[in-house]
Amino acid sequence: MIPVTKPFLPKQADFKSYVSSIWARQWLTNNGPLVNELEIKLQQYLALPHLLYVTNGTIALQLAIQALEIKGEVITTPFSFVATTSSIVWQGCTPVFVDIDEETLNIDPNKIEAAITPNTTAILATHVFGNPCDIDAIDRIAKKHNLKVVYDAAHCFGTKYKGKSIFAYGDVSTTSFHATKLFHTIEGGAVFTQNPDILKRMALMRNFGYSGVDTFSELGTNAKNSEFHAAMGLCNLNYIDQILSKRKELSEHYTMRLNKIDAQFQVVQPDTDFNYAYFPVIFRSEEIMLDCMKQLELVQVYCRRYFYPSLSALPYIDKVNMPICDSIARRIMCLPLYHTLTSADQDLVVRIILRTQNYRKKQVVKLADYGHLVNGSQAIAVNGR
Repeated sequence: MIPVTKPFLPKQADFKSYVSSIWARQWLTNNGPLVNELEIKLQQYLALPHLLYVTNGTIALQLAIQALEIKGEVITTPFSFVATTSSIVWQGCTPVFVDIDEETLNIDPNKIEAAITPNTTAILATHVFGNPCDIDAIDRIAKKHNLKVVYDAAHCFGTKYKGKSIFAYGDVSTTSFHATKLFHTIEGGAVFTQNPDILKRMALMRNFGYSGVDTFSELGTNAKNSEFHAAMGLCNLNYIDQILSKRKELSEHYTMRLNKIDAQFQVVQPDTDFNYAYFPVIFRSEEIMLDCMKQLELVQVYCRRYFYPSLSALPYIDKVNMPICDSIARRIMCLPLYHTLTSADQDLVVRIILRTQNYRKKQVVKLADYGHLVNGSQAIAVNGR
């Protein structure tokens, strides 16, 4: 079986060594020494002054919205994981969708200003599949209209834009360290900001708002993470350059082998050092995509319709028409990509996709030839089968 992803796992001995130290200290959570060590090493690796390690990427978004005191309407993308929208709604704000750019798959900055109203207070944009948004354009719009900017950078570990970590941008950036991510702590996430005052607020919020043994200075929640999760992060951080290099190698192999496919690939923003977090393919039609997925599943290759459906179709928000996003969401499929995937596995995936595509083309040619021998109504009946 070839799944769409597998978590990277370090050597068991390395993890067991950390677990033994946890047993010896009996300090399991509440800002333990391994959590602090992980935060320091992440700061060093990412060359960032501030970050907080938290429970997951969803609560990271909620902390960002709360700490920035975002209210009212938040402009956001309909093409992202559901947590992007649900976090806005959970915090009592209203998501206002703006359609995406059909090449980068990120929110289209050319359409943002038309969506701004007197109730708009922020932009929450996703760097889709690790591909940076048009950060400069979004920054100009935000400054012009006095809006906060939060970036959902859940897919972005290892991505750099203009020589800096992608997490350095926005009033707050958030990420996920879930097991499906290329760098993971089993469950986990982080918040990043250049503003020390906002960082302090989020640090207090992470621990119920405690500012002393029996004093509270913020409305808080439980966003802490455990020593066991931090241990996995410390182990995996030792391999991160190897992981990034391998994903680039695998992605380049897919690109080379799929050079004859009749499909579209995501266009990466200029000035980007990309992390190759996913390998999405956008087919010409939903029918072709589903046909490829079906043929792959027959040999136990499992891809994912990521992201589908469009977030504009969620049942707890008003339905809006997002034509580009809706079209992309119906036609996109992410291919298997993980550290232990082999080139032979990839070649199998590619062969099935190309075979399915070529078979369909032959069928179209046969139908076209057959159409010369029948009247129009008969030809339509054949095509509509």
